[in-house]
Amino acid sequence: MLTQLRRRAVASLAIGAALTVVLAACGSSSKPTSAASPANANTSSASATLRLGYFPNVTHAPAIIGVQQGTFKQALGQNVKLDLKTFNSGSEAVTALLAGALDASFVGPNPAINAYQKTKGGFRVVAGTASGGAFFVVKPNINSAADLKGKKVATPQLGNTQDVALRTWLNNNGLHETKSGGDVTIVPEDNSVTLTAFEQGSIVGAWVPEPWATRLVKEGGGKILVNEATLWPQGKFTTTVLLVNKSYLEAHSGVIQHLIAGLDSTLTFIKSNPTESQQVTNQGIKQITGKSLKNADIKASFADITFTLDPIASSLQTSADHAKALGFLDSSDLGNIFDLSLANKVLSAKGEPPVQP
Repeated sequence: MLTQLRRRAVASLAIGAALTVVLAACGSSSKPTSAASPANANTSSASATLRLGYFPNVTHAPAIIGVQQGTFKQALGQNVKLDLKTFNSGSEAVTALLAGALDASFVGPNPAINAYQKTKGGFRVVAGTASGGAFFVVKPNINSAADLKGKKVATPQLGNTQDVALRTWLNNNGLHETKSGGDVTIVPEDNSVTLTAFEQGSIVGAWVPEPWATRLVKEGGGKILVNEATLWPQGKFTTTVLLVNKSYLEAHSGVIQHLIAGLDSTLTFIKSNPTESQQVTNQGIKQITGKSLKNADIKASFADITFTLDPIASSLQTSADHAKALGFLDSSDLGNIFDLSLANKVLSAKGEPPVQP
């Protein structure tokens, strides 16, 4: 009997030892697997808050999709609180950035330049977002720049990207135009106000981004006089970039890299799922403005825009040159406005070529 008990005890010890080895092996292998998983790879190690701005424009579709689908939150991880704010114009977003109410924002090139210069280098463009998607839409009886003399047209904001583009185009076509007067009266106003004014005939045209250009054509009975892409080499010009406060970038580079990774994920989603991307963008616009776009309008808007991490640096410099010539800037020197190192890390991890400053 005693012998049997001893045999049972030895067997129990052997089984227990074997279980210990198995459990230890399982425990040691679970850590590397977890660390290598996408969810943990995108998690920021330190707690932080990211105050991020964007607009309800189709040119901000990657930002809208990143918010709507939770892509940004997932990329940033549980340790980062994402505080979102929306704006109607670049000037509004820059005011918030300069006041310290935002850490980063998707904005047009000219607001990005203004923020950089007003703070003497206090901001950095860390990635592109969109190229193209801006047009000069006019009444059917306007066939050339000469037909605009003595007329009234609109832009989204004084000194913003489309405002600078319109004034430069007018000057290049023989019409004297400055920020305070000239042969053509330019009214800076909210895009929704512009649509109503165009429908009522109080303005004869507007230089606007999508989806407003498409709406002016379809709802206001206008026509496209200038597709801005025709004014740029190879039709490429930046419409939206990601601008970050330099101090925040230095303190939380990991947070911004994860944000860019999330942005890149939305760009991939747009390319792979164009119809669903349009639907998600439309849902986001409705959530912000209270009104969705017609499916045909948003589809037409997407066709005019290229979504990309490339900020098309040369076009940003040209925009600065134009703004200086118009008196909006004292200097067109962009110095160190670009920091694309994090964007290139994201691209390198995918085996894709870097973007150039």
